Amino acid sequence: MTRRGSEERDVGLHPPAEPFHRPYAGPEPPSPARRPKRLIVLLVAAVAFTGAAVAVFLAVPGGKTDRAAVTPSTAEPSPSEPSPSEAVPGIVRALPPPCGTVAAETVAKAVPKASERQSANSTLTTCTYTSKESAFRWLRVEARLYAPAHSATPVRDAESYYDAQWTQAHDAPLVRTIALEREQGVGDEAYRWFMADQGQPTLVGQVTARVKNAVVTVSYSEEAPRGGGGQAARERAVLGTATAVAREVLTVLNDF
Repeated sequence: MTRRGSEERDVGLHPPAEPFHRPYAGPEPPSPARRPKRLIVLLVAAVAFTGAAVAVFLAVPGGKTDRAAVTPSTAEPSPSEPSPSEAVPGIVRALPPPCGTVAAETVAKAVPKASERQSANSTLTTCTYTSKESAFRWLRVEARLYAPAHSATPVRDAESYYDAQWTQAHDAPLVRTIALEREQGVGDEAYRWFMADQGQPTLVGQVTARVKNAVVTVSYSEEAPRGGGGQAARERAVLGTATAVAREVLTVLNDF
């Protein structure tokens, strides 16, 4: 787990700008050269003779022509190949807008008077809500998609990423883990993580869930009680907020 406390960064791969294509204008056709009138007459005669020869050939009973070469094809075009996302059933096809997965009422309750920052591309979106009254109170939603267009095994890739996150949570630097356990009934698989930042007075509840070929991570932070004695008492409330937000995100994600 990397340090996310108050120094929140947006992540996102921005595709390079499309190159500017200069309009192309073909060269001007050369002027036809002046030719002697006699040469033109000879050319006309040659064309007429050739046409007559072809007509005689077609009229001869034994003359054969390649039908495929002269008859327009009437075969119907083959159907277009399905796109990768159409060929793989039961997957998430796209990510919703980064800050469009959590209801405004939920955000107002978790982080009153919040400002928001977002970052997005086709495979990774993040939205961070930060309280204007306390730098220690924030909510971050990250959605990561393993798209069939980029992988032949999108669900397996999402499973591998989820497993790696679960493993790293057991030995994360800069935080003190208070609780880390699997969570049932959230997506296809999920875990809940409650931790205390060792550098700042913050408590963070994080829920990571996988649904099909997408992985969602919701982190909710608030200022830790002074003295440290009340940290464990806040576990249920902090994780409850993160879990409720994760359920909202997954509900929206299932429609994409």
